[in-house]
Amino acid sequence: MNNLLAKTKTLYREYPRAFWVYNIIVFIDRLGGFMLYPFFALYLTQKFDIGMSTVGLLFAVFSVTGMIGSALGGAIADRMGRKTVIIASLLLSSLSALGMGFAPTLSIFVLVVVIVGTLSSIGGPAHEAVVADLLPPDKRAEGYGIIRIVFNVAVIIAPPIAGLLVAHSYITLFIVDAVISILSAAIVLFFLPETKPQTHAHTKPETMKQTFAGYGRVFKDAPFVAFIGVTVMMTLVYMNMNSTLGVFLRDRHALPELNYGILLSINAVMVVILQFWVTRRLEKFKPMLMMAAGSLLYAIGFSMYGFVSGFTLFIAAMVIITIGEMVVTPFQQSLVANFAPEDMRGRYMAVSSLSWSISFTIGPYFAGLILDSASPSVLWLLCGFIGLLATVGFAALNKTHRMNAPTSEPAATD
Repeated sequence: MNNLLAKTKTLYREYPRAFWVYNIIVFIDRLGGFMLYPFFALYLTQKFDIGMSTVGLLFAVFSVTGMIGSALGGAIADRMGRKTVIIASLLLSSLSALGMGFAPTLSIFVLVVVIVGTLSSIGGPAHEAVVADLLPPDKRAEGYGIIRIVFNVAVIIAPPIAGLLVAHSYITLFIVDAVISILSAAIVLFFLPETKPQTHAHTKPETMKQTFAGYGRVFKDAPFVAFIGVTVMMTLVYMNMNSTLGVFLRDRHALPELNYGILLSINAVMVVILQFWVTRRLEKFKPMLMMAAGSLLYAIGFSMYGFVSGFTLFIAAMVIITIGEMVVTPFQQSLVANFAPEDMRGRYMAVSSLSWSISFTIGPYFAGLILDSASPSVLWLLCGFIGLLATVGFAALNKTHRMNAPTSEPAATD
């Protein structure tokens, strides 16, 4: 016990205080998000009596508005700082949750998403940039791993709370999410310092036009764009876990929502227990090869749902997927941070978010078409094929673009 306490204290001292404050913010905000997000497809199909292909179109709307908001947020975060953008995003997210919860019709629901959802997405790049600002390159993979643990503690706690709230009504779920977003914004306001690196005194500030034009520099970074392209393929596979998997297992295998929640909890518990251990043991390996290994595990795990049945085998598939997630996530985020010049982190993070936005724009719709067809199991075989393509892509990037090993640089201080 004393040894564990000593290790915990040592770990705490390895990172700046602001990093731990940020982890508290992540925990509270994700607690609200994961009370809502995993059950979103179930909620939409139930409330508006729509099929999964229509749900896929709604996810596409979310993603397009998210791309617009992220592009705005990345530029503003590089120009005005991270803190203001994150606070604004959280407050707008609160309004978005209330709007979606109280929307009486599907058309009004979509209108709320388009207007408020766009603005509430501006905080994503700033969130990612905060960690890159606070930590030197040699600590980023491990730091992102710690955030994944905190993230998944929230994922473990959220579903049981959501189950109790849903038993009362779905509206309660949206209200609680809105309150949590406001609480997170207050913590950012009072306890999180601004982390944006200070510009040199002789540096002439960018105009707003120059700030947005900076995206041109990002897209001219060919190795980074290639990395994002391969990441899109990988994300097209992974996004099924929280969009189509629950509906498929319910409709095809009569799996109760409770058991689907158990699968998600297994994923979260594994990350909480093993993520730090996995990251520390893999951080010496080439990051692109780790991305390839994780993509291969995604291909195996998701394709299993196409030909296995029984809850035990569903759990086995989820375990394989989760191991892949623990390998991929810290390296993916640290790679983006290492690609990005210090003065353009927000914009690089915004472009990086395209891997999710593009995947959620096209993925759920086409996955929904397959689920609504006579052969829904084909979806998971297709996931296996795309996952293998991503594996090959990351392996090729490892040969053509050798990312330098992380080196120390000054981190942001409190």
